[in-house]
Formats: sequence, C-alpha cells, structure tokens
Amino acid sequence: MGEALAVFQSILHFSHSVQYETQRQPDFFPDLNLDQIIEAITAPKEEYNLKPFFWTPLRDPQLVSYRQEIMRDLEDEAVMACIKAFAGKMSTMRRYLALVEKLDYDYHKKGWMLEAALVYGDAVTALAHDLARASLQSRGLLAFRTWVQRYAQSQAFQSLVTEAQQVKHALSELRYCVIIEGGKFKVKRYEGETDYSIEIEKIFERFQQGEVESYLVRLPERSGMSHIEAQILEFVAQLYPEPFAALEHFCAHHAQFLDETIQAFDREVQFYVAYLDFIAELKRKGLPFCYPQVSTTDKAEFVREGFDLALAHATHDGAKPIVLNDFSLDGPELLIVVTGPNQGGKTTFARMFGQLHYLASLGCPVPAREARLFLCDRIFAHFERAEDIRNLRGKLEDDLVRIHEMLSRATPDSLFILNEIFTSTTLQDAIFLSKEVMARLLELDVIGVWVTFLDELASFSKKTVSMVAAVDPTDPAVRTFKIVRKPADGLAYARSLAQKYRLTYEQIKERILR
Repeated sequence: MGEALAVFQSILHFSHSVQYETQRQPDFFPDLNLDQIIEAITAPKEEYNLKPFFWTPLRDPQLVSYRQEIMRDLEDEAVMACIKAFAGKMSTMRRYLALVEKLDYDYHKKGWMLEAALVYGDAVTALAHDLARASLQSRGLLAFRTWVQRYAQSQAFQSLVTEAQQVKHALSELRYCVIIEGGKFKVKRYEGETDYSIEIEKIFERFQQGEVESYLVRLPERSGMSHIEAQILEFVAQLYPEPFAALEHFCAHHAQFLDETIQAFDREVQFYVAYLDFIAELKRKGLPFCYPQVSTTDKAEFVREGFDLALAHATHDGAKPIVLNDFSLDGPELLIVVTGPNQGGKTTFARMFGQLHYLASLGCPVPAREARLFLCDRIFAHFERAEDIRNLRGKLEDDLVRIHEMLSRATPDSLFILNEIFTSTTLQDAIFLSKEVMARLLELDVIGVWVTFLDELASFSKKTVSMVAAVDPTDPAVRTFKIVRKPADGLAYARSLAQKYRLTYEQIKERILR
C-alpha cells in the first residue's frame, strides 16, 4: 500500500486503482430518494461537479476503508478548516482566471492572471504549512501531505511564487500623474507633486463633531476597464517599460501555472467536505452516523438504529421525530419480507435499507449507530409507478417486464428492493407471481427487502426474514413506524383491502355518524 501511494494521484482512489466517473444518475436513485440526497449534498458546491463522484459506487473494501479514513481525518475541525481555507483561495483563483477570459485589454488580462498566480501560490503554501501541523491518520491525506510539501518546495513552484511576487512588487511601486486639460489627457512620471486630496481631508477633519452622516457616493464596483483607463495604462507601460516587460515575461512562461494534481485534489476533496457538511446538522440534532464494516464475501449483516436520510433531511426542522430501526441477516438469511398496515413505515424502511448499502459503497458514514453491510455489485429497485401511456403496457405487464429485466441482469452479489409489486392483480395471481419471483431471487442468493401485503412470502423459506410494521398495542390505529422482527400476523392484506373499500372500523364509524 505504501508503494502504491508513493506517487500521489487522487484523494478518492489508490494510485493504482481504476478511476472513472459515472456520467448519469443510477436508475434506482428516485425510488430510494437518493436523488434528493445527492442533490442536497452537491447543491452548495455546483462549481465542482460532484455528482459523478456520488454516482460511482465502489466494490473494493480496501478502497472503502481508504475513504473512511479520510472522512475521519476531516472530522477534525483543524484539518477541515485548512481544507476549506485552501478551497476558498482556489475558488478566488478560478474567478480571477475566468475574468481573464472576459476582459478586453491585454495588460488588464495579464494583471488578473498575475493576481490569480499569487492567490494560487498562497493557497498551496498555506495548505502545505497547515497540513504539516495537522494530526493525520489516513493513508490518503498522509500521502497528499508528503506530495504537496515536495511540490511546494520544488524549484518550479518556488520560481513561480518568487517571480510573481517580484512582478507584483515592481508594479505596485509605480507612481504617475494624469494631467487632464481641454478634454484631453496626458500621462507623465510622478515627480513628487503634492497629493492635495490628503491635505483637503486634513482640513475638513477639524470641522467634524462626533458622528456625522456620510454623503460619500458609493460607486459601483467594476471588473472591466474603460477605453480611457486602458489608454492610460498603455502610456504608463511606455513610461515604465521594465515592470511591464517583466509582467509579459511572467505570463508567457507561467501561462499554465496550475498543477493538475492540485487541481484534481481541490475538486475531489470536496466530495468529503460536501457530505460531512450535509450530515453535520443532523449529527448536532442527535441522529447517529457510523463507519460501517463492509465485505464482498460475507452477506451476514446488521444495522442498529438506522434511518432514512432523505426523510431526516426533509424534516430537519424537528417537527417530526425520526424513528430509528434495526435489522439483521444471519446464517442463511437473505431477504427481509416486511408486512403490516399501510402508512406504517414499511416503504421508509425499504428506502433506508437501500440508502445504507449505497452510501456504504461510497465510503461515507451511514445513517445508523452501528452497521455491517455487504458491498453489492448492483442495486435493483422496483417501486410502484404510474402507468406510462407511451409503452402501451398495463400495470401488471409493466411490473412483469421490469422484474424480468432486473432478474436477467442480476448476479448473486446484487441487491433487490421490491415495494408492493403485483398489487393490480387478484390475490391468487399476486401470490403465484410473487412466489415465482421469490424462488428466482433465492436461487440467485441475492440479498434484499420485499415490502408486501402477502404474508405468505414472510415464511417462504429459511432464507427469508419476517419483519412487521408495528402499531401501538393500546390502539392499533396508531402507527409506531418501528419495523420489528416477528412473524407476519396475517392481517396486512385484510387491512389493505378494508382500507381500499373503506371498510375499516374508523371509516365505517365515520359514515354511520354522518
């Protein structure tokens, strides 16, 4: 591992690992509300184009561990502060370079390029200094610290910084006079003429008595230069050719001063910063996060006090408490079958299950107190969708087509999340079709969650685990949103039918009392 990191390339990957970015959102994101999560994480940092990082899961436990270590280091306030300070300066540098592309006059462009190089030099120098003092444990940041210190001490970087500072100093020392007369102006060297503005300010200071209202006019700030200002600058360059020749030499020899590794680090490290910033408020409110154990060989899993991250973010005002749930898969167990009353938290549990596995595959802290999770190769999610007139398929046919496509692409390392499929057909047909799909899933040995109104599926095999959406023991109409491990009670489908045809106790009572 040490040899692999000797030449630093990426804070997201080992130097020898394959690096790529997925350019489109995975199909299952909307079903699991992961699209909402990633949008909320990346929205404050649009300039970095972070979504491809969050669209690209990992299957290497060592690489997941590599990222987890970096996340832990960045939880240190001092380390995070130096990274954010560096990012702020790099953002300023990019703004200056973008400005260069928009300006019209040559010396004006070169002046802003010089400013960009000065900010870049300061950013890298400060980062190397701050990381040298930081207490780091992660392989990634330790490797980058070694690299950036060598880079900051390199002859090429030192030459860039020194030359930029010398050119800036020489230009800042220039003094000149602009003489305006008869609608024309001329520029000459400064020869010790009195600056009357200072004298005028001193005279008027004696009339000031206490706090007074300011009548100064605030002129709008401009980044551009008028043609008159540009002409003045041309004249100044003729009066002082040496400093401007040095500016031209600097811009010609350092046109590409930005190092590719620094540029990549500046973007990639924001993957960690964005996620930690996103969960910070939830952690302050007491919601648990942990770094899960992961495996690509052992499908035994457990999660303690997990929750739906999208739901927690949507209810960040604390109006509704977030219910924490547990689950486990031991021995031959592979599929969790969730039954129970409607509006009892079953779908939220299924989404939580998928979110936990996906976020773990990114190397991020997951929303749970403690977790051990399998790193799957693919996630397949089937949630109810409105009929699409364009495909000319009914709801049942659409369910069958989608399930068939998923099964044809699945491997034993895949993960399935099925939410109340085959609801559009009769009970007998739904049971038959569901058992056929269940048999295929268990034959493949995939792990997953199946939310259903069919209690028969909960005891289908020793590979299935029955979990039920619990209700208040004193009032079955009150949902607790806790999903508990227990045998199906046989009432889920009956309740769903009663609600569908408005035959529940509450609905009948409401009609009687009208």
